[in-house]
Amino acid sequence: MKRILVTGALGQIGSELVLKLRGIYGQNNVIASSKGNDKDGSKDVIDSGPFEIVDVLDSKQMADVVSKYSVDTIIHLAAILSAIGEGNPHLLWDVNMNGLYNVLEIARERKCAVFTPSSIAAFGPSTPKDLTPQETIQRPTTIYGVSKVAGELLCDYYYQRFGVDTRGLRFPGLISYKALPGGGTTDYAVHIYYDALKSKKFICNIKKGTKMDMMYMPDALEAIINLMETEPSRLIHRNAFNITAMSFDPEEIYKEIKKHIPEFKIVYDVDLVKQKIAESWPNSLDDKDARREWGWNPKYDLSAMTIDMLEKLKEKLNIK
Repeated sequence: MKRILVTGALGQIGSELVLKLRGIYGQNNVIASSKGNDKDGSKDVIDSGPFEIVDVLDSKQMADVVSKYSVDTIIHLAAILSAIGEGNPHLLWDVNMNGLYNVLEIARERKCAVFTPSSIAAFGPSTPKDLTPQETIQRPTTIYGVSKVAGELLCDYYYQRFGVDTRGLRFPGLISYKALPGGGTTDYAVHIYYDALKSKKFICNIKKGTKMDMMYMPDALEAIINLMETEPSRLIHRNAFNITAMSFDPEEIYKEIKKHIPEFKIVYDVDLVKQKIAESWPNSLDDKDARREWGWNPKYDLSAMTIDMLEKLKEKLNIK
């Protein structure tokens, strides 16, 4: 990677990834793009290097940016997430699939490498729940999950048919203190830390006992960079590597936070839409292929993440 375009650069992943990439590859070599520029926390991304307004559904607009900056790698993060997508499946399909198609076509024409994330949502109720294999049944029951399976296959097709260097990861829920998530089923695992510090009480919309795979954002950022820097000859699975760092249910994260904030309380008020989505996903993923093929090795477990999250959020929220 030398000249990198990041779509969806003001989202939960992009807002941190852009700054990390600029620190490694140089400020002027990482072009951030987004459909708008008014998201909270976007100032650092916009001010620290090139920024372009790009709608991923406008292929000419995106191609012009790729040409303008001589981009060799597109990290495609622009997407509609799971919970929001269930409220507007037509919009999700349009953005997630047509946006990806435009990226792949531009990459084919301009000889770019492409990273696009998949998700645990690519699995469904008939998938093995525990230590879900890299290759297994994928019959998701959400439009988000369907789009992710289709995206995995489309990226495979562009690699096999046109030689586009496509790569991807099946992310679990991502937890970050820097940017709030954008409407996913695992969002509770971010909001719980904010409420623990601000009000000492959290109303959880996911049922006790509902395990899901999770990951702290620093590990997710390292995973993207490490995968994209791996020699192509080492990659077998390429477009949809299982990766994970921890698996827990709401009660477990609550108890971990309570070790540091003894007065913290949790109340359950289950969101039936989110709960149904969560129950269709695996409890835990088997990520041995990512470990073997490109050295995946997360640094944070639930305990280490909780210590860091609370420390960083106290600074961010100015809580003594």
